[in-house]
Amino acid sequence: MTPVELSRTVLGAVRRAVDDGVLAVAVPERVKVTAPGPGGCGDYATNIALQLARPAGEPPLQVAEILRTRLIGRDGVRDVVVTGPGFLNITLADAAGVDLVAEILRRGPRYGFVDQPGGEAVELRAPCEVRAVVVMDVVARLLRSQGVAVRTSIGVSASTGCEGGLPVGEWVSVLGVQGGLGEGAASGEASSCPPGTVTIQPVPAPASPLHLGRDAARWALLHPAAHDRPRISDEHLVQREGNPLFRVRYAHARIRAVSRNAADLGFRAEPGAVEPDGGPARPTVAPARPADAYGHPVGAPAHPTDTPTPPTGTPTHPGVPTPDAPHAHPYSEPGEADPVATPHPLHHPLADHPRVLAQAAAHRAPDRLARHLVSVADAVLPLLPSVLPRGAEKPSATHRARLALAEAAGAVLAGGLSLLGIDAPEHL
Repeated sequence: MTPVELSRTVLGAVRRAVDDGVLAVAVPERVKVTAPGPGGCGDYATNIALQLARPAGEPPLQVAEILRTRLIGRDGVRDVVVTGPGFLNITLADAAGVDLVAEILRRGPRYGFVDQPGGEAVELRAPCEVRAVVVMDVVARLLRSQGVAVRTSIGVSASTGCEGGLPVGEWVSVLGVQGGLGEGAASGEASSCPPGTVTIQPVPAPASPLHLGRDAARWALLHPAAHDRPRISDEHLVQREGNPLFRVRYAHARIRAVSRNAADLGFRAEPGAVEPDGGPARPTVAPARPADAYGHPVGAPAHPTDTPTPPTGTPTHPGVPTPDAPHAHPYSEPGEADPVATPHPLHHPLADHPRVLAQAAAHRAPDRLARHLVSVADAVLPLLPSVLPRGAEKPSATHRARLALAEAAGAVLAGGLSLLGIDAPEHL
């Protein structure tokens, strides 16, 4: 279940509460779900109960409980816990992460794209300036990925070479700009823009980026927010960890190399459960413990107040597992279901990808996508060393699950880089 799907599920719970007459509020257009904050638990959290409390004339905790009862048991929802003044903390079913990976592998680089045209049409106009033209090019790609029909045009400027609304030749040959006269494009003076035209005019580049080459130049222009001044320097060419473009492209190349090596070893990706540390999936049912002479499970505290003190630096927020018990409650009896399900750190950015694409398109902000790709790369790189078997170890279901998760990240990186007009390398 993606954040978008979960948002719809929560919105459905609000509608049912209104239809049942237990909440007298106007149903909002959308519900925002985010990662749980300090003191939270589960996979996602929402403050919708706090937002509805005042118009409903009810305490936030009561609104949260009303919504909680209508979320429990919904497809893909494993548990809902109310914390703080009324936050809903939602734990997805164990299969949710597996289904997410399977969906990404099925869609490939088009994961997050809208397949059906939405009937909308947007006209984009950019001045004859290299950053504005490149940003417009990517905004058009983003809008089309969301089912929006787009026309683009470039202002005329004889002094800079934009004659008749055509981009400078090097912008096309070096930067791969698709704007100007071409498919879905138009030319003309800025004064001829029809009503409703969106003007793309970020802070101009301080210098020409052409010497950086296509990939580094586009990243230098796209990664900063529109109101920030881009840095046009050779730092974008440096092949080291401090360069975010390098990390993104390196992560994709490493994933492709791991996939090739896995094929040589005779195994392929198969979605499955993966531990947050990349290790094998742990059972969701607490294993039986040997009992001492008094019938107490060995290793369990003698009294509920004798809870072991976690090591220094261990998170102590409710619902956050400690290293001593990553998934099992210290008092779980044999056969009890595990109350805590910890998703892999990759699941959040992967599930968030469709929302990021939609928001980047709606706000004409390619920088949101660029920063998102950095977060995906940073989350997948620690997983890669554990994907392939080591030594005499044979490929197992765990290795296939890790490979599937890595390849899902690779599909997101490839699709995102393609929208930015940047190459996703097979080798680096």
